[in-house]
Amino acid sequence: MAKMTVQLASPPIQESYVTLEEKSGEISLTPLPYKTVAEQNDRVALTSVAVKSTKQIPQVAYSIVHAVQGRLRLRVPRLRNDAGYAQRLQTLLETDPLVTTVKIKPAAASLVINYKSSAVTDAKMRSRLTCLIVAASDPSIVLLNPKKASPQEAEKPWPGMQLSVVATGLAVLGGPLGIAVPPILTAGTIALATLPVFKRAVDGVVKERKLSIDFLDFIAIAITTVQGQFLTPSLMLSLIEIGENIRDRTARSSKMQTLDLLGSLGQFAWVERNGEKVQIPIQQVLPGDTVIVYPGEQIPIDGTILQGKALLDEQKLTGESVPILKTKGQSVFASTLVREGQVYILAERIGDDTRAGQSIKLMEEAPVHDTRMENHATRIAEIAVVPTLLLGAAVFAVTRNPVRVASILTLDLCTGIRVSIPTTVLAALSYAARQGILIRSGRALEQLAEIDTIVFDKTGTLTQGEVAVVGVDSYNPEISSDRILAIAAAAEQRLTHPVAEAIVRYAEAQQVAIPSRSKWDYKLGLGVKAQIDGETVYVGSERFLRQEGVDMEALNGNGQKATSVIYVASNGQLQGKIRYSDILRPESREVISRLMTVEGVEVHMLTGDNKRTATAVAAELGIAPAHTHAEAFPEQKATVVRGLHEQGKTVAFVGDGINDSPALAYADVSVSFAHGSEIARETADVVLMQNDLHGLLEAIAIARQAKSLIRQNTGIVAIPNLGALLVAVLFGLNPLAATVINNGSTIVAGVNGLRPILKQSPKKALPVGR
Repeated sequence: MAKMTVQLASPPIQESYVTLEEKSGEISLTPLPYKTVAEQNDRVALTSVAVKSTKQIPQVAYSIVHAVQGRLRLRVPRLRNDAGYAQRLQTLLETDPLVTTVKIKPAAASLVINYKSSAVTDAKMRSRLTCLIVAASDPSIVLLNPKKASPQEAEKPWPGMQLSVVATGLAVLGGPLGIAVPPILTAGTIALATLPVFKRAVDGVVKERKLSIDFLDFIAIAITTVQGQFLTPSLMLSLIEIGENIRDRTARSSKMQTLDLLGSLGQFAWVERNGEKVQIPIQQVLPGDTVIVYPGEQIPIDGTILQGKALLDEQKLTGESVPILKTKGQSVFASTLVREGQVYILAERIGDDTRAGQSIKLMEEAPVHDTRMENHATRIAEIAVVPTLLLGAAVFAVTRNPVRVASILTLDLCTGIRVSIPTTVLAALSYAARQGILIRSGRALEQLAEIDTIVFDKTGTLTQGEVAVVGVDSYNPEISSDRILAIAAAAEQRLTHPVAEAIVRYAEAQQVAIPSRSKWDYKLGLGVKAQIDGETVYVGSERFLRQEGVDMEALNGNGQKATSVIYVASNGQLQGKIRYSDILRPESREVISRLMTVEGVEVHMLTGDNKRTATAVAAELGIAPAHTHAEAFPEQKATVVRGLHEQGKTVAFVGDGINDSPALAYADVSVSFAHGSEIARETADVVLMQNDLHGLLEAIAIARQAKSLIRQNTGIVAIPNLGALLVAVLFGLNPLAATVINNGSTIVAGVNGLRPILKQSPKKALPVGR
């Protein structure tokens, strides 16, 4: 048994201890000491964590931002930079029997819990929470993957492969090996293995009103089985089952679970009713309610701000990378994050009526494509069914020889194509996965080989999706740009605004010594005033500095700016400015250039940003103004993609946010990144695991190589089968020989289709010194 006891810093109520015990596979975390029998029985069963070592746990800084009975909202800075800690804390809190809901927002370093106020006092809950926050900091608490109860299958799959293998074994024993096997046993096994083929053949005739490949296979199997040539039908069945299994593995299920976007907003909302603040389930919020949203929380409704102001992160919804300050009278939307501030909102649209809800509705209404392989070669094989049957009937009419008919029906193109093409697709998908590219289906691979138009979302796709400093300028020749950067970073340190964080990151990257900050005062949406090295420093917008009486004469003639800027002043004088923007990915220019010049693809860019920003980025990438679409909400993005599709183009869309999901759903091929939003990943046909646009070029190359191999395999199957068919019609051919030719060409084509998976992955150069 492993046991760990840690003394924590004294919380406001009493001294607390936390004990982690492991016994019989169960971990318990127990706050000590206990005062009552009820408390002694109040143990936290943590079946999803395990302690692997015993060591002292470091303290974790946190502060309580807001508290009411049954609910606590805290700021835990470590959540922002330590994903492992956030995951461990989430698990610990979710397994606590007193905690009803947990909501962690790493970007805002926010933790919100609801607990059973009837079962524990507020003071005890705070003490308990302290124990859990500190315990989660120990990396020896690792998450396990608990076994999930597998749902009962509504229908067990038919063992077609097993039956065909048994039938082949019996046919070999009773044929070439000469062992006495009752013919009825072999024929019965073949009949059972043929049932799926028979069912598909009937469905083709009844539902699709056509004679399918399965109909041709069934006739050939039936004739040869009745003639007692059991090896021929059993081998055919084995190859058919191999092809079907591979085909199913390359098909993405069309029964995709619909993601509930609004479910990510939390289960409860604070509303003001009859002059009191009450917490209610989010489903009970009504139009006309006054909804209160605190820092670190997502807005659950669309509405208008009645009171307060807040810095809103709208990137998930609009793609805008820089948070926007919104005040009384302005509209706000569900799924946007309140980074700073507190607002009272008049609820106008709720649930599916919100802009975010409409995005999900657009996605659900997108056409669902056939998830079985659709390709030119398969269509050729389908077309050959009726001529093959007519040829067989003509030969039988002339010769009255069912053996020759069986040979003709056996020498079809269908079996070889049904095995070799799925094999090629599976090999290509496997090779792509080795390169860090997840292609979800054979259909996606085929469409990817055909694309002639690619539409990119801007924020987070062509750009890095976060604010970065691009330059520092000094207006005072006596003060260097490094000094401007140093005092700005000192004033902005520990603020959660993305621009403030970018300035501090840039200063650290430039190895600038950041002085200490004493007094400071942050004005939401404007800037910060701080005392640094005996100077009064202002960092913020032009409006903020003018309000504070800063002499802005140095700005005369420098007011025009190509990028976003933040100004720095000290002792009443403007000293310089810091330029920032959502910078391009390092590979964006190269990838766009190759797509347009080498691959011959038409490139478009969609963004929720304003037209000026969109045009500047497009010009930098070489994208034509006519192909640049700015200020596009999700519904406009879907409209652009649909419009291109209706022009006859094969369209790929590349995006990573909630706002991209409708466009992803309407595209012929949708591409996202592994780090993108959950709904974007689930909607996408192709997921780039390496977070690098070069993966898109690699995916296209893999798809086009697979298309080339499919054409080769069609020839490998068609040429010998057509030659043997000519012999069978003119001179006659034993059905077993026809099976050998048919199956032999199938195997050769199948091996050829495996070339992508046999190809060596390109070795990446290692850094010097490794």
